[in-house]
Amino acid sequence: MRIMSRKSLSVLFTMGVLLLLQVSVRADNVLFKKGKSDYKIVVAKEASLSEKTAARELQDYLFEVSGARMPIVNDLQTKGKKIIVGYVDGNKALKDVAAPQKDDESFTYRSSGKDILIYGGAQRGTMYGVYAFLEKEFGIHWLTPKCTVIPHLDQWGFKNLDHSEAPAIGYRYSNYFVANTSPAWSAHTKENMKWNPVESEYGDLEAYWSAHTMGMLVQAKEFFDVHPEYFCQRDGKRISYGQLCLSNPQVLNLCKERLAQKMRELPAYRIYSLSQNDNQLFCECSECKAIEERYGGHSGLMVWFVNQVADAVKDEFPDKYVGTFAYQYTRKPPVGIKPRNNVVIRLCSIECCFAHPLDAGCPQNEAFMDDIKRWAELAPHLFIWDYIVDYAQYIAPWPNFQVLGPNIEVFRKNKAIGIFEEAQYQSAGAEFDEMKAWTVNQLLWNPKQNVDSLVNIFISGFYGKAAPKIWEYYRLCQSLVMPDVHYGIYINAQHEIYSDEFTRRAFELLNEARQLAAGDELISERVEQVRMQPLYLQCMRHFEESKSDGTWQEFVGLMRKYKARPNEPQTIERFLELHP
Repeated sequence: MRIMSRKSLSVLFTMGVLLLLQVSVRADNVLFKKGKSDYKIVVAKEASLSEKTAARELQDYLFEVSGARMPIVNDLQTKGKKIIVGYVDGNKALKDVAAPQKDDESFTYRSSGKDILIYGGAQRGTMYGVYAFLEKEFGIHWLTPKCTVIPHLDQWGFKNLDHSEAPAIGYRYSNYFVANTSPAWSAHTKENMKWNPVESEYGDLEAYWSAHTMGMLVQAKEFFDVHPEYFCQRDGKRISYGQLCLSNPQVLNLCKERLAQKMRELPAYRIYSLSQNDNQLFCECSECKAIEERYGGHSGLMVWFVNQVADAVKDEFPDKYVGTFAYQYTRKPPVGIKPRNNVVIRLCSIECCFAHPLDAGCPQNEAFMDDIKRWAELAPHLFIWDYIVDYAQYIAPWPNFQVLGPNIEVFRKNKAIGIFEEAQYQSAGAEFDEMKAWTVNQLLWNPKQNVDSLVNIFISGFYGKAAPKIWEYYRLCQSLVMPDVHYGIYINAQHEIYSDEFTRRAFELLNEARQLAAGDELISERVEQVRMQPLYLQCMRHFEESKSDGTWQEFVGLMRKYKARPNEPQTIERFLELHP
């Protein structure tokens, strides 16, 4: 973990520290002063592992903030002033508070006389409460797995504390490469789900098993030669590279058996995907068409099929779910059929415009809004697969920060139990990848937060001396969004949002940022990674010129240095082969 030096903290944090100090002078109860404290941290012997982890980290971080190391004890009856971590039976201050459910992620931290109580569900709720206490009261921010901002305070006190929070979204996860392997960072940012389950001292991470799984469960290399009827019919012929023939009873039996076996082999997952392959070659046989006509289209056939598999596994796996896609040709909700109670519909926003919030009246998003409202009425469990990067050019500016919170709020209003924010999952070096990973996790917990305020926190803490110019560059990027300009997740450097004037101004700002960062190797490298954004645009917009003036050589050098994959299908080497 990297702890930022006090010199690298921004004016934003300095002002926050001064405010805390002013409050502490007037406070009735002093938690610490001049490196000393008479408080103890209390966590019960029977507390959960995550609660004990939270108590230990509370001790460590308060020491970093104050210089005072408060002892951890297990006896609630210990004399003196206490920070009590977790809901503890016998705590008189909580006698009127019902014990939280283990998996309740909501939390409260509040004062009770001279004591501070932090409690929530034992799995992750109490832990989140501890981290919120450190973040909101002391200005600690876990910006990336390698960058934590920790202010230093001479003293801090309180008069009345009373703060409670609950998550807006039940299952929250993104998959940025730069933040995919740190359970600690996930916990600190209240992310509770990943592609694979993770057991850790931080209350574990849940998981949704896989995607596009029908081709995995019934593989063409195993069956096509002997049973071509298991696979889709297109133009009168059976083909091996499309979807399955879902009206075939043997395909249904295979999926029942093999999904159940997968659930036995991988018991740590919460939801198991039984979903279409990633193409639009659906079956056109008469039997499939008849079911589609009965239930209002392609999604009707899919729900009809998945419901039967869900029925087959529900007795053996009463606490698990079968998930399927509402994606591309199955996005429109069916008619006359509903998903079973143990079925999760995973609705995908791939066709949307990401320049504007989904509910802002953008004509390109009207159909999706109709679909999500109907799925919200129809599906017992709706899970969102959203997209937050440009897959055609990971490195280029793609200004979508202003839609992140509003779109998550749209999903919340339409009863989403979970959101997967698909991001740059293949390498580091993507456009503002670390900043967007942190920001989107904040918004998944509470989408009503002001995104510019969150970005200000990140830029101030992460870019140090160069922060003012990075902020100006961030604002320049966001100014590319116009009411009548639309873009999806596959645009290139010639798109109308970009201009030579934009890249010229971007280089001006980032050159100034580079000058401010001079002498600080870490901050200079972070500025370099931002500089890759206009470098990419300049090279793609003016390729021959960039090769002759050195821009291309600089870009390629940085791309190699930071192992930055240029887009989803191409490695660095393949990209360079195509741009000799």
